[in-house]
Amino acid sequence: MQRFQIQSTDLPYYSYQDYKKWDNQWELIGGVPFSMFPLPTVKHQRLNKLIVRILDDEIERNGCGDCEAMMPVDWKIDENTIVQPDASIICTEFDAKYITNTPKLVFEILSPSTRKKDLTTKFDLYQLQEVKYYCIVDPENTVVTIYQIIEGRYRQVFESQNDTYIFNIEDCEIVFNFSKIWK
Repeated sequence: MQRFQIQSTDLPYYSYQDYKKWDNQWELIGGVPFSMFPLPTVKHQRLNKLIVRILDDEIERNGCGDCEAMMPVDWKIDENTIVQPDASIICTEFDAKYITNTPKLVFEILSPSTRKKDLTTKFDLYQLQEVKYYCIVDPENTVVTIYQIIEGRYRQVFESQNDTYIFNIEDCEIVFNFSKIWK
């Protein structure tokens, strides 16, 4: 029996104009829509809230000028790519609707519905956009893996459950004790 396969040229191609009309939560990567449904679990949201709280506290403690910790917000990379990192640090002015400049730091919390995309598609996208730090939080294994752009490519610089990592962003040090997120 011969299997039917859809070719990539058979798939519809979407833009930001289409994206603006959609209900629920979506990401658009290279013109391909990715549903963000079902919504994150309570555990996922608690983790995200703790991450952003720690980032906010560190930004304030260190007087990190223009930097701001963000919950999920649309990052419009181009007309056919809009993503929503779980948490990020933005160090530039941005439009009230979405950000357009590359975040300095991005956190993605793995979930069964986003795991593959976060580890492959978004990894490649964030590397291409030169997000300085990409932090992958794995709640199932209570481990955080941090990648840093070094010579244009991500290199793993940290993996731990409970250790502290210092992010150097702009003229600011963000000291992050990961033992504080596993409550």
